[in-house]
Amino acid sequence: MTEQQPIVRNLGLQDYNDSFQAMCDFTQNRCAETADELWIVEHPPVYTLGLNGKREHLLKPTAIPVITTDRGGQVTYHGPGQLVVYTLIDLTRHNMGVRSLVTLLETAMIDTLKQYGLLAYAKAEAPGTYINQKKIGSVGLRIRNGCSYHGLSLNNNMDLTPFTAINPCGFKNLEMTQLINHNVSINNDELAIPLVHSIYQQLS
Repeated sequence: MTEQQPIVRNLGLQDYNDSFQAMCDFTQNRCAETADELWIVEHPPVYTLGLNGKREHLLKPTAIPVITTDRGGQVTYHGPGQLVVYTLIDLTRHNMGVRSLVTLLETAMIDTLKQYGLLAYAKAEAPGTYINQKKIGSVGLRIRNGCSYHGLSLNNNMDLTPFTAINPCGFKNLEMTQLINHNVSINNDELAIPLVHSIYQQLS
């Protein structure tokens, strides 16, 4: 079977619950011939708590809603200025396991940041991407019937303050960073181009 390139949809600012339901519906209804898709989005301010997430990692109450979702991992924050890419990929078709997909997404973020002169790296014990011990990118996935949904988030130019009200991804005292803190000023649409390109290349 000839590999199809994923369909890319730039959906702009989207309510988290709407995106979550759309991902579930897409994954539930896809078949072996369904093309993979990458959804580029931003979300209004929201905390999301993973399937086995512990509420103790929510350190103090805020006005930001907390939504329980079915991805792996603990609690994280999404907000405007953060690039989110949802990866709706048939892992069976690509002969991939979940760890391989995590590595692929980490690599895509590392490759992208390198293009802007930033040296990022991954940690085997704590999925995501880091610069100088500060986290800049996160990965959270769910696999159903051999297909993935959810994906990655990369901090670009956002208000990082809401991260201080949680233990990001379940880690105490984990500091967050973003591209703008490293003197890289670009919009999410521009940032998405090399990120999606790297995902494309690795899936080919």
